Amino acid sequence: MSPRVVLVGAMGAGKSTVARILASGWGVEVRDTDADIERAEGRSVSDIFVESGEAYFRTCEAKAVADALATHAGVLSLGGGAVLDPATRKLLAGHRVVFLRVGLAAAVKRVGLGTSRPLLLGNVRSQLKALIDQRNPIYEAVAQVGVDTDGRSAVDVAREVREIVEGLES
Repeated sequence: MSPRVVLVGAMGAGKSTVARILASGWGVEVRDTDADIERAEGRSVSDIFVESGEAYFRTCEAKAVADALATHAGVLSLGGGAVLDPATRKLLAGHRVVFLRVGLAAAVKRVGLGTSRPLLLGNVRSQLKALIDQRNPIYEAVAQVGVDTDGRSAVDVAREVREIVEGLES
């Protein structure tokens, strides 16, 4: 079993929204690894970071991604930092992975400045820029294709992803 598509990208790229639209259109289940972790832990990602630390969260995340890649046949959305783990990157090889690209201005607008995202404490704009700069090359490396999301609706982005995935399947 393998996901129909795996979406990767920075926070604010629209992964969760695009995943729901794709899953609905294809009539398959959607799965989000951050939601899987929250369910398993019984607490929010923010609480996990604060109470147990980022290293603990990343361990939970690696397990959640490995499980989802092995057992989920629908649309899979990964947390923004999931690709930081070398074992996760290795597991993504051979899957249909789409990188949803987002620029800094669009990401800040979507994430918001009063955010509860643990990696954005302090100056949201500079923290988000650093994350995007650090992770974009990794997203590019694990993805078969990238799709720009800036200035586009989630429906439009999902339409493009769907066309790409269906093209890869044929």
